Amino acid sequence: MDKISIGFIGAGNMGAAIMKGIAGSSAAENIHLYAYDPDKSKTAALREYGVEEVYSEAELTEKCGYIFLAVKPQIIESALEAAAPSAGAEKVFVSIAAGITAEFIASKTIPEAKVILVMPNTPLLLGEGATALSRNERVTDEEFGTILDIFKLCGKAVVIPNDKMKEIIAVNSSSPAFIYLFAKGFIEYAESAGIGAGAVKELFTQALIGSAKMITDSGYTIDELIKMVSSPGGTTLAGLDCLYEGKLIETVKNACDSCTRRAYELSK
Repeated sequence: MDKISIGFIGAGNMGAAIMKGIAGSSAAENIHLYAYDPDKSKTAALREYGVEEVYSEAELTEKCGYIFLAVKPQIIESALEAAAPSAGAEKVFVSIAAGITAEFIASKTIPEAKVILVMPNTPLLLGEGATALSRNERVTDEEFGTILDIFKLCGKAVVIPNDKMKEIIAVNSSSPAFIYLFAKGFIEYAESAGIGAGAVKELFTQALIGSAKMITDSGYTIDELIKMVSSPGGTTLAGLDCLYEGKLIETVKNACDSCTRRAYELSK
């Protein structure tokens, strides 16, 4: 079986996480990974994962059938223009840049560009990613299946409509940062109460994992799960009252709305 050539324009945190996820998956033996980044230290750090360094966007596009656009939305235009001379109708562009549309990518490369839009998250690095994907009409089922299978090997992958790729960012891609901030509050409280950091980290992280499993596997609704923990007049209700007073749900919704607005701004 011939190896699939996959290249990454950009080897920052997310690009590197995806490459490491691929390298550590069962698909690695059938994939040849390439990377280009102006910061040579980033590509050098990926050599141990079998990633081959190239020296321009055009070279990477020429070598690879699948080109991941793993750069910030603010600089994707210049990256696409540099890759365009090597772009052909057989190439598949895979964008993880927030807010960037398939139409924009085609306008900077070739009109008939094949584009897959991907919104992953950094837990891909541990094989626990949550990735949303969509494609334009030029991408074949086989091509889309290749990329979908890669992300399934690195966690969960879900196909969503093209017109919801901006709205999904807050749900799976930005949400880890929100969860980490939420966790920080619990950890700092516990430390202020004189509880050892090691015990806190072990117990709270397991509470996160267990709670997630209850949402996915128990069959109960979110409201039912909250009620199961909340004894009348008990400690949990006292804490929940404080969270409701602080409008936690409204704050989360506002944070998600802010993510989505920024995605639309970046797409202009």
